[in-house]
Amino acid sequence: MPADERFAVRRDRARASVPRPLTATPAPSGVPLPPGLALRGRLATGARRPETPRGSGRGGSGPRPPRTGRGGGPRRAYERARRAWDRPLTAYYVILGSSLLITVLGLVMVYSASMIKALDISKPSTYFFGKQFLAAVIGGALMLVAARMPVKLHRALAYPILMVTVFLMILVQVPGIGMSVNGNQNWLYLGGPFQLQPSEFGKLALILWGADLLARKQDKRLLTQWKHMLVPLVPVAFMLLGLIMLGGDMGTAIILTAILFGLLWLAGAPTRLFAGVLGFAAVIAFLLIRTSPNRMSRLACMGVSEPDPEGGCWQAAHGIYALASGGWFGSGLGASVEKWGQLPEPHTDFIFAITGEELGLAGTLSVLALFAALGYAGIRVAGRTEDPFVRFAAGGVTTWITAQAVINIGAVLGLLPIAGVPLPLFSYGGSALLPTMFAVGLMIAFAREDPAAKAALAMRKPGVRWKTMRRRVKKRPSGER
Repeated sequence: MPADERFAVRRDRARASVPRPLTATPAPSGVPLPPGLALRGRLATGARRPETPRGSGRGGSGPRPPRTGRGGGPRRAYERARRAWDRPLTAYYVILGSSLLITVLGLVMVYSASMIKALDISKPSTYFFGKQFLAAVIGGALMLVAARMPVKLHRALAYPILMVTVFLMILVQVPGIGMSVNGNQNWLYLGGPFQLQPSEFGKLALILWGADLLARKQDKRLLTQWKHMLVPLVPVAFMLLGLIMLGGDMGTAIILTAILFGLLWLAGAPTRLFAGVLGFAAVIAFLLIRTSPNRMSRLACMGVSEPDPEGGCWQAAHGIYALASGGWFGSGLGASVEKWGQLPEPHTDFIFAITGEELGLAGTLSVLALFAALGYAGIRVAGRTEDPFVRFAAGGVTTWITAQAVINIGAVLGLLPIAGVPLPLFSYGGSALLPTMFAVGLMIAFAREDPAAKAALAMRKPGVRWKTMRRRVKKRPSGER
């Protein structure tokens, strides 16, 4: 090859090795550029890929809405709270937590409210607190046993508990065996400082026996007839009321009447029948109040703000004084003034007044919120079950605790007459605490019997959770996980 031709070939090769913008001259039509050259051409001309809005790629149909903050706004918080409240174990935890909190706070207030009373009767300052603490320990054991018992065993115990309670209530009226406290003949002496009030167990006996009776009649479709709805439930309830009224305990009789009405309401009693029984009970209550000067004086003390010159309505007036002097946050634990002899029964019937004086409005509202939570959880258990016995029993226990709390707090506030009933799980009194804690354990057992709650509790066992996780893991062909 001649020298000039070799020089021309080298010149062409050198020119081809110099990079040049390939998109400056368009490619001939129909001749696609290689991928590398097309990419370099776009880079050279500064062309950019059109931006795609976020959310319109995989699985997106448009731009995402702007975020309103970490919490997502009040509506999202409300939805989260609603979903949390609708979980299967909500009623279980609410019943357990609220009852334990009420009991613990009650122990604290019993100790604070009873110190001066114990010293006044020449006892140690922890005298009443020690007895209440012992009753709480025994009641906690009863609650645990009741919570672990199956529903069939609770139904089997309905008749034995009723018969034993009736026998003890009859013994109360036997001279030399029964005791009279504050004018009421409704106590049994157990030896030492311990006494027993069988009428408190009559509430539990009526609930279990009445729930079993109504459940069996509903299974046989007999509750559509009024005679099967009333007999023998109402006669047995009136027998218990008669034994209680022989001892003069009007407050316990009111609670037992409320339980009877609650069972009839849950059984679907027609309005005429319900109104008839209510009217008959109102007439009996009017006669009992009218014929007793003590009960008439209690009725006249509703709404008073100061005692009369003769000393009447002293307890009602000083209960209002205790609440009024508490303010927003109270005077502090142990700093009550009314418990120094001014307010009678500061650790039993009027412990709520001492709570308001020492813990203020915040303390009293906390107690009310705990009782409201316990009542709502009981209604939820009764409303979500398909077992008629569970529905009647849970509704009866809820009626019992709620009605007794309303009557006690209403008397302290001056809205209701003083009935002489303790605040459930809160006031001093082992005879009232033991059956109430057993009833709470009954509701816990019912909450655990819900199918969804059973599944949730089973998933919380370590062995079941580990096996469930292993089933979800699929083995790869190579043996790795």
